[in-house]
This record gives sequence, structure tokens and C-alpha cells, in this order.
Amino acid sequence: MDRILIRATNWVGDAILSLPAVEAVRARFPQAYIAVLARPWVADIYGFGDFADEILLYEKRQGLDAARERLRAAAALRKRRFDCALLLQNAFDAALLAALARIPVRIGYARDGRGWLLTRPVRVPGQGEIPEHESFYYLELLRRAGWLESLPEQPVARLGGIRHEPQPVIGVSPGAAYGTAKRWLPERFAAAAAALAREKHAAVSVFGSAGESGLCERVAEEIRTCGVEAQSLAGRTSLAEFVRLAARCMLFLTNDSGAMHVAAALGVPTVAVFGPTNARATAPLGARVRLVREPVECSPCLLRECPIDHRCMTRVSADLVVAAALELLAA
Repeated sequence: MDRILIRATNWVGDAILSLPAVEAVRARFPQAYIAVLARPWVADIYGFGDFADEILLYEKRQGLDAARERLRAAAALRKRRFDCALLLQNAFDAALLAALARIPVRIGYARDGRGWLLTRPVRVPGQGEIPEHESFYYLELLRRAGWLESLPEQPVARLGGIRHEPQPVIGVSPGAAYGTAKRWLPERFAAAAAALAREKHAAVSVFGSAGESGLCERVAEEIRTCGVEAQSLAGRTSLAEFVRLAARCMLFLTNDSGAMHVAAALGVPTVAVFGPTNARATAPLGARVRLVREPVECSPCLLRECPIDHRCMTRVSADLVVAAALELLAA
């Protein structure tokens, strides 16, 4: 395997959780030329480390434009003459693109009706066959493909190539994709961040997507009313810029989100509020992490919107998050 293409996952959190597998490919084939094919909104993740020699973009299109983009990407990949494609992304399109690119060895899980497009289809792990955390799902693909002897006891995700110079800044990410159920109350993010900023003589930076600008500005404004300097950077940074800014934070407060995984992979002390999601499956891969949750009978429900009273989040107080953060910073 002299030239390997890795088809990346499509979301930031999944990309971070797959990094142990990407690192394992590099360790297995240290002399190989490795390229990562990724959607534009996640591609920057692979620039922070020794993961790939090249990062290729695969644009998202609709209708006929999607077919044209697939053919364009396939033609570009054919010119690079890859020996193998490792498909970390599960979709049919990932296998179809690799086949159109005429990559002779195509490895991936046999799901989404794509097994016939793979030269080495891998059976999807059944319940209980591998540890619950999602990082093992990607590592098991390598193990079943013969590229990894055994699963690690504890996978680690690292984003490198950044000078870590912590500033007196607390990062806050109050948003989360896929509905509101994963979001802790904005006013409690503000109260916790303001209390910690006063304790640590710090300012606050609130991060989020352009679609979360209203939410983030509300949190920043409430922090300012507490007499603490705060700014909202929602929609004003690229992913690469966010990674660099997050790396400078002395502490990061967040929901279960892509931002949480980035902060943890940077080694930034990270406090994450969990409610409807399963921490055993999606907890961040980092040593400097504290999870805050109040167990309730209906959690984890994995729902996008809470159909009742959102008790898994409303029972988490700002004081609990502040205490977890201070304990983490003192460790």
C-alpha cells in the first residue's frame, strides 16, 4: 500500500473520534502517501497533525450538480493512482466514488447497500462485540481489515502542530447540532462562565456556527451584564481559526458537540454537560475532561427535541459546572 486514500467522516465530532484510526493507518504504513478526502466543513481537522500528506475537498452539491461533483472528484482521484481507499464514512456515495475512481482495493463496512462496490467488505460489529465508545467502531474496521492487531484499551485523539499558549480566556460553546435536546440552558452557561471568569480573572469567548449567532450573542450579553468581558465569535471563524483560538483557552465549557471534541483533543481543560446523549459512546477522548450530568430515568433518550420537561438538562445547575471546572483546573 504505497498510496492510500482515507474517506473522512462528514461531521467534526465524528472526525475527531476517528482520529485514533487515522493515526493507526499512519503507524501501519509509515512510508505510504496518505491523502484524506473530506467535506470542506470538516477538512481543516486533518491539518492539525501528522495524519495526511494531502487533504482533498469533496464539495456538497444537490441534484445534477451532485452527480457532476462526484464525476469531477472521481476523475481527480484516478489521476492520483491510489492503491487503496479506506472508507471511514458509511454512505453508499463513499463506495461509489471510490469505485468510479478505479481504486483497486476498497475497504469499508458493508452497510447502506454498498457491499458490492467494496473489494473488501467488512461486517458491521454486532452489539457487544466491541467497546461501546464510537472511536472503537473505526478502529475495529482496521482490525477486521488486518491493519491493526488489537484494539487499544483507551483510544486517544490528538490535534497537534499548535503552540499551546493559554490565555486568560474561557471558551464557551452553548450550541449543538441535531436539535435543542443536547443544549444546556443558555443563562446557565452565562452564569457559570461569568463566575469562573471572575474567579480566574479571565475574559470569555463564545463560539458557535453562523446559525447559532443569536444564541451565542445572548450568552455573551448575559456574561457582560455580570461585569465580565465577553465576545461572541459565532459565525466569524473558520474551523481552523476556531481550533487555534480554542487551543489558547484556559478552560472550555460546552455541550456534547463537535466543539467539545476539538477542545478535548487539544488538551484544553474541558467541562461538558451531557443530557440526552450516551456519554459511554460519545464522551470526548481526552485526559483533561469532566462530564457533568444529572441521571434521570429517561436519559439517554437520544432524541433531538425533548418531548417532556428537559429534566436531564434543567437539573444541571451552574454551581455544578463551576465546581467541576474548578476541580479540573486544580488537578
